[in-house]
Amino acid sequence: MSQNTTPNANSPSAPIQPSSKGTAVAPKLNSQDMEMDNLPSGDATPSEPDIMQIARVGDIVAMEKLFESSELDATYTDDEGITPLHWAAINNQFAMCKFLIEKGADINKKGGESVATPLQWAAQRSNYYTVNLLLQHGADPLISDAQGYNTLHISTFSGNVLLVVLLLHQGIPVDVTDAFGHTSLMWASYKGFPQCVDLFLRWGASVQATDEQGFTALHWALVKGSPQCILKLLEYGSDRFAKTDTGKTPAITAKDLNTINAWHRALKESGYDEDGHAVTPWWPGASFFLKDKRGFMNKFLFLLPIPLLWTEMMIFSYLPIFLSIPVALAVGFGFQWITGQLLEFAPPDMRHLHRTPWLAGIFAASLFLVGVGWILTVLPATFAGHPVLNFLFLALYSLTSYFYAACMVFDPGYVPKLNGIAEQKAVIDELLSLWKFDESNFCVTCMIRTPLRSKHCRRCQRCVAKHDHHCPWVNNCVGVNNHRHFFLYLVNLIFGVLSFDWLLYYYFSELPKSGSPNCILLAEPICAVVSADPYTVVLGIWATLQLTWVGMLIFVQFVQVARAMTTYENMYGIQDGSASSLVSAFTSTGAPLDPNHPDATTPPSAAADPLGTGRGAHAHKHKQGFLKQWGRLLGVDTFIETATGRGAATGKKMRKKSNPYSKGMVQNCRDFWCDPAPVFGRRETGDAMLGGEKINYTEIYESPAAMSLGLGGSSGRRRDGYESVAGEEV
Repeated sequence: MSQNTTPNANSPSAPIQPSSKGTAVAPKLNSQDMEMDNLPSGDATPSEPDIMQIARVGDIVAMEKLFESSELDATYTDDEGITPLHWAAINNQFAMCKFLIEKGADINKKGGESVATPLQWAAQRSNYYTVNLLLQHGADPLISDAQGYNTLHISTFSGNVLLVVLLLHQGIPVDVTDAFGHTSLMWASYKGFPQCVDLFLRWGASVQATDEQGFTALHWALVKGSPQCILKLLEYGSDRFAKTDTGKTPAITAKDLNTINAWHRALKESGYDEDGHAVTPWWPGASFFLKDKRGFMNKFLFLLPIPLLWTEMMIFSYLPIFLSIPVALAVGFGFQWITGQLLEFAPPDMRHLHRTPWLAGIFAASLFLVGVGWILTVLPATFAGHPVLNFLFLALYSLTSYFYAACMVFDPGYVPKLNGIAEQKAVIDELLSLWKFDESNFCVTCMIRTPLRSKHCRRCQRCVAKHDHHCPWVNNCVGVNNHRHFFLYLVNLIFGVLSFDWLLYYYFSELPKSGSPNCILLAEPICAVVSADPYTVVLGIWATLQLTWVGMLIFVQFVQVARAMTTYENMYGIQDGSASSLVSAFTSTGAPLDPNHPDATTPPSAAADPLGTGRGAHAHKHKQGFLKQWGRLLGVDTFIETATGRGAATGKKMRKKSNPYSKGMVQNCRDFWCDPAPVFGRRETGDAMLGGEKINYTEIYESPAAMSLGLGGSSGRRRDGYESVAGEEV
């Protein structure tokens, strides 16, 4: 969604050449080719080359000389009504547009085949800085072109959600229609832009609105068959049985357009059968479940692993090994079938186990069973001989339980949302003035300016300050508020498991052995121990297995804390507030939007990939296989990349990029561990230490070096106490 920056003659972002054919012809919704690519080809030579060519390339000095040496001025119009402002706007020549407006250009002049305004030309290319400039000088976004499309419709064609956000905050009615009765929601649904569909729906767009043919947005979503768009429309109550003027329901439309699979998938995800009827749970007590699906699912899936783990341990304890494996698998599949049946009726965002508290329930069940086993079995047998060790285990067990619960229930550091549209518009205007209106600095979902080191979590649906990672084992994000709690949970867990194993050693050493053991695979001494209390043996093995993933995770955390980095920064690179401004500060020709921009000499190609990773900001989002998914859940991938130095923030390409948050290993650790925020309790949202000074990560928008010069803060507020430091090279 960012501005086009790379000058490439063969790319859609290349400068548009003057042509006698005028501007692009906007598409009709019922055509098969609905792309905004009927732009001037650049092959024809204009009848008045000087003024139009100069406007296209943005040469203000040449334009001034032209005005002085001829009768031409900013109001010049060719035979088709096209003005220099049209060409400057479509080529994103911000400075030229500003110059022409100051010289009296007609800002709402229509021209070209589509009879469109400069604002609409700029919107075709998603040049939202130029769009904002024109709007600020009186451009009317509700003017329609020859085909009845206003600026909001044209912006929706490209799916640039930031441009749509900008326009909606100008007060444009979200359900304004084109000449055929199509709303922008219909266009976004047809095009298959889930983010735009979500934005329009959250803005209040009507899902029941129909066009001239009686088509709803749901009908149009079935043309391309985007499951995400269909699912979102169903979530907002779109009529599943709405008929067009010819009597076609969404189901018939999906069948005619061969998108029936996407339709059925979205219906299933939304809790409907293939005919569109709500699926009713069949089990006893279903009425209680329907009253609060989310609450019931959270509680049930969090508690279900307790009987599952206990059953599996009993199977491995008391059945022969050749029989225990198939029986354990059968029981596991049985529990999976039960959860699968329940997930059929869950809210759409909980239709997969990794999106539920299931994994957190597995650890909680393990913790619970270990505690019960210690109280009922180990403690009575070992307390007399080893009371100190038992008290030590109790302390570690209690601390592990507390910090685990704290990680689950404490606010990880959600960035506060704004109060209303007026505040949102003020933030957008400020970012535009700073040349930072892009996805790195503005969250379209939360409608806030995103502080440095924050990230929007799709699971939590909130932006988290100093986001480390979303941990499915605690069913919560790990951020600035609970990061230390998370670390202490890991530390106490490791020592708790080791102390439990120590107790088990004494327990089995003093346990009376049964008669002649009869084992096939194990040696006689080991077999005697297993035969004496097989359940406790299995419980001890299961507890000890936790040391594998916890060991990898705590290694990564120790390294990252010492280097003042988060897991996200370790994997995908460090953002210091400068990268996004480079991306948005250049036109499609490579010329700086703001002539006074300090980084105007930086090549746009480098700005497009400021981290040197060879990938875009979201290139890491891709489908994962089963093993890779579990490796991610267990932290294996992060451990390997950290240990081998192959992470985005540790690789060779990043060796010369300094970490602006690092104050040296000793100070970094002191900032983390000696933070005055309470260890046993909640901290103020966003509060943390950096270089020995108290800061708030929900309000930091500039790098520490910039803040030391008094440039930080969302409203120019000076943040004292920072010194410009070189930072650790990563």
